[in-house]
Amino acid sequence: MSVSSNSSATYSGTLEGANAQRGLWSSRLAFILAATGSAVGLGNIWKFPYVTGENGGGAFVLVYLLCIAIIGIPIMMAEVMIGRRGGHSPVNSIRLIARQDGLNPAWKLVGAVGVLAGFLILSFYSVIGGWAISYVGTTASGQLTGQTADAVGEIFSGLLSNPGTLLLWHTLFMAMVMLVVARGVRSGLERAVSILMPALFVLLLVVVGYSMTTGHFGQAAAFLFQPDFSKLTTSGVLVALGHAFFTLSLGMAVMMAYGSYLPKKISIAKTSITVSVIDTGVALLAGLAIFPIVFANGLEPGAGPGLIFQTLPLAFGQMPMGSLFGTLFFVLLIFAAWTSGISLLEPIVEWLEEQKGLNRSISTLGAGIVCWALGIASILSLNLWADVAPLSFIPKLEGKTIFDLLDFFTANILLPLGGLLVAVMAGWIMSRPAMEKELALSPGLFNLWFVTVRFITPVAVGIVFIYNLI
Repeated sequence: MSVSSNSSATYSGTLEGANAQRGLWSSRLAFILAATGSAVGLGNIWKFPYVTGENGGGAFVLVYLLCIAIIGIPIMMAEVMIGRRGGHSPVNSIRLIARQDGLNPAWKLVGAVGVLAGFLILSFYSVIGGWAISYVGTTASGQLTGQTADAVGEIFSGLLSNPGTLLLWHTLFMAMVMLVVARGVRSGLERAVSILMPALFVLLLVVVGYSMTTGHFGQAAAFLFQPDFSKLTTSGVLVALGHAFFTLSLGMAVMMAYGSYLPKKISIAKTSITVSVIDTGVALLAGLAIFPIVFANGLEPGAGPGLIFQTLPLAFGQMPMGSLFGTLFFVLLIFAAWTSGISLLEPIVEWLEEQKGLNRSISTLGAGIVCWALGIASILSLNLWADVAPLSFIPKLEGKTIFDLLDFFTANILLPLGGLLVAVMAGWIMSRPAMEKELALSPGLFNLWFVTVRFITPVAVGIVFIYNLI
């Protein structure tokens, strides 16, 4: 399924038939499950509930849904289109498109930005995935039962302060990701998501069902779906813009990589909309799973990043059958992180196969080990290097550890920059006839997408990009 070592010869030819030389998704459903698996991750289960809580609930959710429509779906369509048209890794797909459309070859850097972003994100994402693995054992063993807030906080602090334990779980998570990616498109990625995604949905519905027994489900639903615009700030609107972008795995070259395996007969627009709707539905279900438990225990919905690893464990420890459902929740979190981790490693592995002529196993091993090693710096920044802030001479970055810097650099610079460049490339640079052929939309729908990706999306992403910098 992979591109052979002599695939560079293909670059001098046309784009037609490029995908035929490689592995393809077996069906539209397979692509939807894979793309949804990439999009559904810690951003849905961990980040969406706490940023919603911090920004007032319903009004934030409404703005978030609008941002999915005007930013998320158009850019996802553009990324998938680029991947399928080029039929190679993100970097080489854009190189081929630039050659055919007579564009500056430097546009291939758009793909490189995305590949780099995904690689850097995975290095610390794996560390957080390791936290989830650790908490399965912590919750299942009953260590949280009846604990006070201080005691639960000490459990989390104890985990972060132990580099050896963090390294163990980080290593296990990266090994899980590498095992799937090494097996290729059909045997690895597709088979994994066909099991993990249905299991994730079932687990999420089970936790939602449990939350309905708390007596506070109606309060949670009102918090999520009744807008109170007095609680929405300008900052909250920009957070919604940024999160809509992050949660769909945009700007990471993932959708370009997955799009390169998409058969020509499958509609890019329909699949992109389906993935976006499912991803948003999972985020909302996560809110309905988490907030009833939070309200039932008199806790704060705006508890910040500690909502999942401190606030919820405290709640599970006080509730009937809390150990069982708490364990299920963290298994759910692992599945979400795992499917996303797989997608983050895929673009760099795909590039190594093509560019260096390496087989998939060697490409996965090499990229995975480098990513794992980089993750060790994030682990140490949580304990032994906690006082190390390499870029403190820059006021905005003062006091940020290596972990913080990787998060800031990817989320605030690389992702919006990559998305902005994709929107500009699709809206202003690429051949319009070629895009019309690839998207295969009616003239009216194509014009709607084209106007959105040309004018509205770049402005919105540009605002987020500038705001994050200043």
